[in-house]
Amino acid sequence: MSTDPILYRTSGPVAVITLNRPEAANAQSLAFLDALDAAWTRAEYDDDVRVIVLNANGKHFSAGHDLSGTDSAPATLAEMYRQEARKYLGYCLKWRNVPKPTIAAVQGACIAAGLMLCWPCDLIVAADNAYFSDPVVAMGIGGVEYHGHTWELGARKAKELLFTGGRTGAAEAERLGMVNRVVPLDELQEHTLALAQEIAKQHPFALAQAKRAVNQSLDIQGFHAAVQAVFDVHQTGHGHWYGAVGYPAMAGLDRMKEVSGKNR
Repeated sequence: MSTDPILYRTSGPVAVITLNRPEAANAQSLAFLDALDAAWTRAEYDDDVRVIVLNANGKHFSAGHDLSGTDSAPATLAEMYRQEARKYLGYCLKWRNVPKPTIAAVQGACIAAGLMLCWPCDLIVAADNAYFSDPVVAMGIGGVEYHGHTWELGARKAKELLFTGGRTGAAEAERLGMVNRVVPLDELQEHTLALAQEIAKQHPFALAQAKRAVNQSLDIQGFHAAVQAVFDVHQTGHGHWYGAVGYPAMAGLDRMKEVSGKNR
């Protein structure tokens, strides 16, 4: 078994990017995200690749940002803003706009920043044991850096998810339109790859244009501007904790670790 945090392979015209920190529920360090972005870029610029699949090894898709202390906290708010603008929001927007169809295959827990990996994908196939959660309000911050919540769930369900830190199961996520398909866990990878292979039969330029049409429609409705604006709202949460108790807010961090631990 490879110890690389991100694995990459191709299956004909499909690139498969795999999160490979199963022992840490695929928690995301900065180095992990850089490796993931490199894989996305590789797939984007390979003309033989027509569809990209993002999946994960282990019980869970991703428990979110790595809270183990692997990454040192930025020294200043300005440094934090620059880092998160580039490696959190920036990467998400870049992946969203890759001009090829993308599919996330999600099993188990998809928590907080885990949402920032699947939401930029065009389609989501979920195992029947998958669930989605953003408990970041416990840290005094109004949600993760990439605010897809309102667009993915609708306003009232987005508020419920954020206010309670609770879970949205796979079936409910499909009903709300956030998930395209729900399949048995043992069929997740096969089903997702088959879907990718079917899509890959279409002409790549037509696929790129179809994707652009939908994404541009969302942007005209305000998606891009809203995500940028809410990123700045997110940063006020960091500012609050820097000023009030120092970063990070340990009570909230402990709560986040508690949630992640229960989900492993």
